[in-house]
Amino acid sequence: MPGLVQIESKHSNFATLDRPTWEMYSTCIHCGLCLNHCPTYRVLGTEMDSPRGRIYQVLQVDAGRLAIGDSFVTHIDRCLGCLACETACPSGVPYGHIVERARAQIEQHIRRPLLTRMARWYFFQKALRDFHTLSRTAKLLRWYQRSGLRTVVRKSGVLRMLGLAEIERLAPKIDDEFFFSEIGTLVPAEGERRGIVAFHAGCITNVAFAGLNRATVRVLSKNGFDVYIVPRQRCCGALHAHSGLREDARLLARRNIRAMKDAARDFDAIITNSAGCGSHMKDYVDLLSDDPEYREAAVSFAARTRDVTEFLAQVGLREPRRRATGKVTYQDPCHLLNAQRIRQAPRDLLRAAGLEIAELPHSDQCCGSAGTYNLTQNHLSRQLLAAKMKDVQTVAHDVHTVVTANTGCMIQMRAGLASRGIDLPVRHVVEVLNDCF
Repeated sequence: MPGLVQIESKHSNFATLDRPTWEMYSTCIHCGLCLNHCPTYRVLGTEMDSPRGRIYQVLQVDAGRLAIGDSFVTHIDRCLGCLACETACPSGVPYGHIVERARAQIEQHIRRPLLTRMARWYFFQKALRDFHTLSRTAKLLRWYQRSGLRTVVRKSGVLRMLGLAEIERLAPKIDDEFFFSEIGTLVPAEGERRGIVAFHAGCITNVAFAGLNRATVRVLSKNGFDVYIVPRQRCCGALHAHSGLREDARLLARRNIRAMKDAARDFDAIITNSAGCGSHMKDYVDLLSDDPEYREAAVSFAARTRDVTEFLAQVGLREPRRRATGKVTYQDPCHLLNAQRIRQAPRDLLRAAGLEIAELPHSDQCCGSAGTYNLTQNHLSRQLLAAKMKDVQTVAHDVHTVVTANTGCMIQMRAGLASRGIDLPVRHVVEVLNDCF
């Protein structure tokens, strides 16, 4: 099948800033190998909700033949950004970059409904950019979860009436003690020192997965690395970039690069424990490619960024204090498998800890979390989660834990298991390793 044909046009419907370019999307040869790897195509069965269908729409908008209107927004918004299509693509189409830029164009051209604008402003501009605001918001949510108000609200039926019942169930349990107080500290290596790493603590992880952050730092320390939890670090900006807010993502990228530079240390690696964060931080090169002040620093930053499972597998685990027993199953996070191309490292670490792995059917297929997708496209997300739960049920009798390597996946999988009464914990690879050290 022939590839895309460039359409001559004097007027593109894209603006100059952050636009998809012909050089990006013309690499698509329209072969269709991506179709069955695309979660939305498998569920909806419509060409416009496939990777090549979305690329075709981008071409039409760029040629001035399709408006950036409701139809274009609908199909672009339905994309999870799981990048399974990139793994399947024989032509190396940079689909993730195309969709991010398409969403940036939507943000420049479309005025979303008032309540949506308000929610996006508070979440992206306030809570994720300022840890003080995030902390205050998390404390309010914690009070709601533990005061009894949550039970009252759920029983009242008001959430169902507003269509928020399924979304409210996705709220992660807020921690008793946040991780913010530990940012800026240096945790020394135990035993023979093997090097020093910087730890990027994330954003939501600080208030809902503080234990995971502490486990990450402890496992790195136990394996001989000084761990510097660099001060003045901020959210990585992944959620902003995936939502079309690329200028906000640039602001956060620059802050993180400055934070690492101000630390004035020669780190062996910059470690993250969230696949979405790691894939985006490695992509600072693209985000800041036109920034003369930060372009080279972004290259250096990205080159040193490692997912914690990737790093531990590379340097080699020390002999655990005790070995784990039993059998677990592992769910591949999309942004670890497809964006960072890391499949074997988490499995190798689990086996090194003493565990057997019962391979999850379709472990490479998205669980439906995808950043904020399970909130903004909740119905589609739940359909994908339902398929994932069917896969889990095939191994549930044989395993004692579901393991993954991304906090968004953990939230989604926990919600799915709880709603179906499947009594299996969902844990991060590092949490499992922490039990052994």
